[in-house]
Amino acid sequence: MSTTERDYYELLGVQRDATEADIKRAFRRLARELHPDVSEAPDAEERFKEVVEAYEVLSKAETRELYDRYGHAGLRGGGYQPGHFDFGSLSDLFSAFFGEEMLGGGRRTRGADLMATVEIELTDAATGTTRDVPFELAVSCTHCGGDGAEPGTNVTACPMCGGAGRVQQVSRSVFGEFVRTATCPTCSGSGRRIETPCKECEGLGRVLEERTLDVTIPAGIHDGQRIRLSGEGHAGLLGARAGDIYVQVRVRPDPRFVREGDDIFSTVDLTMTQAALGASVTIPTLGGDEELDFSAGTQPGQIVVLRGRGMPVLQGFGRGDHRVLVNVVVPRHLTDEQRGLLEQFETHSHERTYKADEGLFDKLKSAFLR
Repeated sequence: MSTTERDYYELLGVQRDATEADIKRAFRRLARELHPDVSEAPDAEERFKEVVEAYEVLSKAETRELYDRYGHAGLRGGGYQPGHFDFGSLSDLFSAFFGEEMLGGGRRTRGADLMATVEIELTDAATGTTRDVPFELAVSCTHCGGDGAEPGTNVTACPMCGGAGRVQQVSRSVFGEFVRTATCPTCSGSGRRIETPCKECEGLGRVLEERTLDVTIPAGIHDGQRIRLSGEGHAGLLGARAGDIYVQVRVRPDPRFVREGDDIFSTVDLTMTQAALGASVTIPTLGGDEELDFSAGTQPGQIVVLRGRGMPVLQGFGRGDHRVLVNVVVPRHLTDEQRGLLEQFETHSHERTYKADEGLFDKLKSAFLR
């Protein structure tokens, strides 16, 4: 994300209530104006990157809502990372965002995106991990170099569209002539006629291939968040830019913990005598089992806070807390001897036995009244 963190709506020159069409129209105009292939301004490249980042956020309902509510900080907290774009031309740029050529022709088609899901444990989400994710990808044919034609053979212009990839159809009515432009049905928009298709890809320029990618999952990731692998998706037609891979991370529920934001909650059972006398009890934490000391007179519902022992802050600093809720277990089945001992204890109890310790306010109040 740019260090200046300028307002995305201001960068695109649109109002905050702008429609999707308004945002797309503004982006097209600015991209034509600022792309390094067109503009000679010294700051064109930097401004162009800012505009691309703004469009990437505002064109998706999920990231736009997050930005509208919480700004740049909300995007960082939600795990958003701007893509890294290396577009060779304006045609590649518009193909990447809109799946089409800027100047018509339809000769190059950006590769399709791919979605995959990976499951990890909560403890893995706390430390970060790497997973091998298998994909079946359409990749550029190595035999023909993605051209679609058998090496050494000729490729000619489509006789129907003359290499334009599009044809015009004229219809006449009482209101005049209407011209409609459509993709050429003969070459499917490629503008080419392949005399001898590649024997490996049958003229498609792409083949299916099984691949496995190492996906790095950052510490602190939340269930359902997605990781974008730019340019790792299906290969584009005729050498166009490849699509992206979106890996959705599912964090399996852990029966020992409940996660709320970056905080972790768990419970611990103490017997009635452990709560009364104090005890050292083993509890589970994200880092493994640990001994936790409970003082005498620990009450049911009391919460012990382990500062900085929760989940890491995604793409930030620090960690949440681990909060341990105390549950005091009351005996359900007593022997005659146990019952007699409890009755004897109750006989020797008095008001001070159950009186709560003075809080800070009560202690100050007592000191001033002396």
